[in-house]
Amino acid sequence: MSKVGFTTTIPVEIVLAAGKTPVDLNNVFITDEDPVKMAEAAEDEGLPRNLCAWIKGIYTAVKQAEIDEVVAVTQGDCSNSHALAELFISAGIKVHSFSYPFEKENRYDQLRTEMERFAKSLGTTLDAAVEYTKVTDPVREKLRRLDRMTTEGQVTGFENHLWLVSSTDFNTCLQTYEKDLDDFLSMTEGRFLEEDGLRIGFIGVPTIFSDIYQFIESKGARVVYNEIQRQFAIPSDDPDYVQRYADYTYPYDVFGRVEDIQKAVEERQLDGIVHYVQSFCYRQMQDITIRRNIKCPILTIEGDAPGGIDARTKIRIESFLEMLEARKK
Repeated sequence: MSKVGFTTTIPVEIVLAAGKTPVDLNNVFITDEDPVKMAEAAEDEGLPRNLCAWIKGIYTAVKQAEIDEVVAVTQGDCSNSHALAELFISAGIKVHSFSYPFEKENRYDQLRTEMERFAKSLGTTLDAAVEYTKVTDPVREKLRRLDRMTTEGQVTGFENHLWLVSSTDFNTCLQTYEKDLDDFLSMTEGRFLEEDGLRIGFIGVPTIFSDIYQFIESKGARVVYNEIQRQFAIPSDDPDYVQRYADYTYPYDVFGRVEDIQKAVEERQLDGIVHYVQSFCYRQMQDITIRRNIKCPILTIEGDAPGGIDARTKIRIESFLEMLEARKK
């Protein structure tokens, strides 16, 4: 079965309907035993040192995971995807493109046309992908349940992060993923974490830091909202498959994200927000708009290479949490 790697969340049912195995290259990179070595391997081949570590990791992941085909998201994600796709093409790897329409006006029709073109490129149809939702929809409903359990205190912020971010490709095997998810939900049904303490939201691209959730929770705070990870799991349950991806906020302008975040602030009763930004990423600029429009204290932290959080970042997080505690009292 052909392995199809992709650079960010795509309509994965199209890949599954084509009889191919979906592989999120970001997950291959960050879950590797030595992701730093993967980034360095890309540098050894000539990729710039001041390039986003995720791009370097994705480049190496394609070779390491023995990917047959790659889907490059050329609009709605990192602009480096264009050059990355060119590198894969020059290496003889088949590349499919997928673009999320930027314009709000007529977004649905443009997205539908693009999904139909993408399905044809993979050797299937959009109708076949819609039919496949009969298999994936029950899993997505369980993920929505897991997200609610995080808000209610049965699932930790890190567990929430792990399950939602891995839903982009269902860990490359939908059946195994669903079974493991069922086991996890059964295990956590009767669990209730400490209700006291600060309620924190995590926004921005999934962090490259390996221990930030554990550090925040070691200080008595709880992460009850993961913005982008939740979006990666496609939270919309609209019966129209195309509309679900039109509702998906990540690939479009920042204003849809702002609306989604502010709704979470109110519904999840957030005391504060940690905004993670990746070094050398254009999305850092969106921090300005987010700060201007979100009615909640925000701490912005930046990460570069995989690994634990540095001492300076720990001090900033501690100070932020202390400020929130004083504000709450």
